[in-house]
Amino acid sequence: MRQTYMAKKNEVERKWVMLDATDIPLGRLSTVAASILRGKNKPSFTPHVDTGDFVIIINADKVALTGDKATDKMYHRHSGHPGGLTSIPAGEMRAKNSPRLVELSVKGMLPDTRLGRKQFHKLFVYAGADHKHAAQKPELLDINTLI
Repeated sequence: MRQTYMAKKNEVERKWVMLDATDIPLGRLSTVAASILRGKNKPSFTPHVDTGDFVIIINADKVALTGDKATDKMYHRHSGHPGGLTSIPAGEMRAKNSPRLVELSVKGMLPDTRLGRKQFHKLFVYAGADHKHAAQKPELLDINTLI
């Protein structure tokens, strides 16, 4: 009788993957990054174990916002005080803090659990083409061939 394979925490091998966000829609970039962070692209995927890889996203300032999302999609934060709601359009956030825009999008596609928070910490987003992870020898993936 065959048993379903469940990965153990100490058996997981992690790679470093790099994604270029130039002219890629934000949602497509985020779904690919979230599935790699969770490990859903591996045959050893186990829902309760962090089997995912490290993800580096470069050129976050060149990510595409399709349709009217640049003006209509709003990001909200609240200070906790009365009248402390601050809203910013996605286009303005891309201009001011593009890595945060990508991080929020990917974080929303990960589970809202301790495991999801652990997986989110393996994401590194940079506005330009420079990153500080050259020593890890990341593998550049083309998103257009994955989807």
